[in-house]
Amino acid sequence: MGSATPRAAVRRVLVVDIGGTHVKIYASGRPGVRQFRSGPTLTPQAAVAGVLRRTRHWRYNAVSIGFPGPVLHGRPLHDPVNLGPGWVGFDFRRAFRRPVKLVNDAAMQALGAYHGGRMLFLGLGTGLGSAMIVDGKLEPFELAHLPYRKGRTYEEYLGKAGLKRLGAKRWQRRVFDVVDRFRTALVPEYVVIGGGNAKRLTALPAGCSLGRNADAFPGGLRLWDVPPAAPKARRRRRRARARRSPPG
Repeated sequence: MGSATPRAAVRRVLVVDIGGTHVKIYASGRPGVRQFRSGPTLTPQAAVAGVLRRTRHWRYNAVSIGFPGPVLHGRPLHDPVNLGPGWVGFDFRRAFRRPVKLVNDAAMQALGAYHGGRMLFLGLGTGLGSAMIVDGKLEPFELAHLPYRKGRTYEEYLGKAGLKRLGAKRWQRRVFDVVDRFRTALVPEYVVIGGGNAKRLTALPAGCSLGRNADAFPGGLRLWDVPPAAPKARRRRRRARARRSPPG
């Protein structure tokens, strides 16, 4: 998904986070989030139409999309298991009439949660998302489909189906075990666990913190080098310090 718009010219970004159950929509300069249902019948045409219908009065000049599947060079490698057909080869730039950057949804959340060094991100949702960022360089992973136990993959244990099959307590033990395995192999300085099912954890492995689904929003902005807006409380503190500081 190449861009004809220089990054320096990008000021307003529309962020679309496509999940297995919902499509969430954010935009820089606008409060809150809008969303609509996704699911096994959602095609890219329907997704774009749903986004455009809910944002027809919004102003933006670039789009970031978090996609629930593997992405190579800004394009989906195959249709998502949990959505409808037609994603491979779909022209999002033409559909939105804006420059588009499309990345794996876990990668976009990882960017939003990152605060330096070596970070591993794991997304516990319908499936298992994974990404790593090292000194600011993003590398999406597909750890979910590697073999884990008894002929099943990591995703079959840690995804939604695994939670249902194992029950919350056994599922949480598997989360701890998988985090330990990945930390040994990848040597991150810290681990962020996000995704819709992260809130079901009653405890966290050492060195881990909880991410938020809303991390996709600042992550989508960072794809275009647009800094996320500071929270209101932080802005108020900065203004107060500026008023107290003597003139230079």
